[in-house]
Amino acid sequence: MRIPCPHCGTRESQEFVYRGDAAPVRPADDGAMFDYVYLRDNVAGVMREHWYHAQGCRQWIVVTRDTRSHAIDHAEFAR
Repeated sequence: MRIPCPHCGTRESQEFVYRGDAAPVRPADDGAMFDYVYLRDNVAGVMREHWYHAQGCRQWIVVTRDTRSHAIDHAEFAR
């Protein structure tokens, strides 16, 4: 799989570290921390994911990818 880095251009996925789904937001209270850490949806389709370009520009990026075909639609710097 080739990932389009907004800074370095298209690179092989081996240069990146996968973090996971970019949608969850860390909860303010400790009561919801279990759900945040352990309960994740296994999406079959388009999702936004965090990737770290470890062997390149060392930036976090958000990749919009179809998990069924690994087709990448868009990549942008994470905020």
